[in-house]
Amino acid sequence: MKTLVAATERRSLISFAGNHAIGVFIAAVFAAPIVWTVLSSLKSPMEARQPPLPPWPSTGLSLENYSALNGFGNGLAQPALNSIYVTGMTVLLSVLISVLAGYGFSRFRFPFKNLLFMMILSTIMIPFQSILTPIFLILTKLGLHNTLTGLVGVYVTLQLPFSIFMMRNAFDAVPREIEEAARMDGANDVSLLIRVMLPLVWPGIVTIALFAFLGAWNEFLAALVLMTDQSKFTLPVMMTALQSGRFGAIDWGAVQAGVTVMMIPCLVLFLLLQRYYIRGLTAGAVK
Repeated sequence: MKTLVAATERRSLISFAGNHAIGVFIAAVFAAPIVWTVLSSLKSPMEARQPPLPPWPSTGLSLENYSALNGFGNGLAQPALNSIYVTGMTVLLSVLISVLAGYGFSRFRFPFKNLLFMMILSTIMIPFQSILTPIFLILTKLGLHNTLTGLVGVYVTLQLPFSIFMMRNAFDAVPREIEEAARMDGANDVSLLIRVMLPLVWPGIVTIALFAFLGAWNEFLAALVLMTDQSKFTLPVMMTALQSGRFGAIDWGAVQAGVTVMMIPCLVLFLLLQRYYIRGLTAGAVK
């Protein structure tokens, strides 16, 4: 009996160690590019132009690449503020519109509801690049070309189909008995949505907010085509201008510094909100 117990404990220990070893290996694979980028940004400008191995600075840590990044064009502050404004407005409008639309599609009946929802959802299949020229012409007619407001409108339009789909699933997962109990207590549609439904679908809201943030913060093509004034460049567009350098040379150290600056908000937000993100993605999967 003791031998059997010892063998079972040994197998459990081996399984535990093996699972953790695999997890550590996978985590190291995913973390390696991030660590490599951060270390490369801390090299001296001359060393950053050399072959990438070894990845760590051999002559000590240096912040010269960040100084070079901040000294390019109008500096780092203006593109960063542009990106923060565009991303913040995109997240705010995407969440507001998709919550209201998802609630309406989930809880109300109106003519052609399913047809309208399928039409909204079908736009996901249209490649953004194929409609970039019509978008450019429409914004020009509206006087929104080369404006951050126009760029926000484009980003919100691209985010809405997926966001509305997610929020409808999130509201569908809430039992109708909760809604009926709130109505019996005298709650109207607005108070029901704000005080009862929103706390229950909070993971879905965080999920679409994260998707909107990542999409707007890292988007490059629309910002490159629609923005012609350097003072209105976002960080991704600034990075491409930085890569061209003088006489076509690439300042690899400044590029790595820019990548590090851009990925910090993404990593921080995802690590803080990852539990809501996972729950939001699975909302509505099980009745």
